[in-house]
Amino acid sequence: MIRPLVTGFATTLRHFFRKPITVNYPDQKIPVFPKYRGKQVLMRDEHGLEKCVACGLCAVACPSDAIYLEAAENDGSVQAGPRYARVYQINKTRCIFCGYCEEACPVAAIFMGKDYELAVYSKADFIWDKQDLLVPAAAAAAPRR
Repeated sequence: MIRPLVTGFATTLRHFFRKPITVNYPDQKIPVFPKYRGKQVLMRDEHGLEKCVACGLCAVACPSDAIYLEAAENDGSVQAGPRYARVYQINKTRCIFCGYCEEACPVAAIFMGKDYELAVYSKADFIWDKQDLLVPAAAAAAPRR
């Protein structure tokens, strides 16, 4: 009975003087692994136009049927190709973050980002539309160095 008590105290004292490994989360963020797949992002080209040509391959490749898109004819102001995605939605309650949508896209319009803060308060907020997924135009048109 005394031996387990002494072992427990020894373990406690051994860990008591070590540096803590906790992270102050909102102020400090831990780096994600290089192959981490987070929130999807719809990319823009170098002129700030949408890259998505509404081919539907991402929706077909999705094993959980989480992607819904509607194609529309382009007038040249939205995208450089003949069609664009008028409606593009991803249902995050169904998404399994497999990355098949990114692999299936022929023009690299969808990208799995590194964002891991995906919590919301309502189930309706988990349906992300094109405005939520699209990269801002100023960030896409900025020259890279």
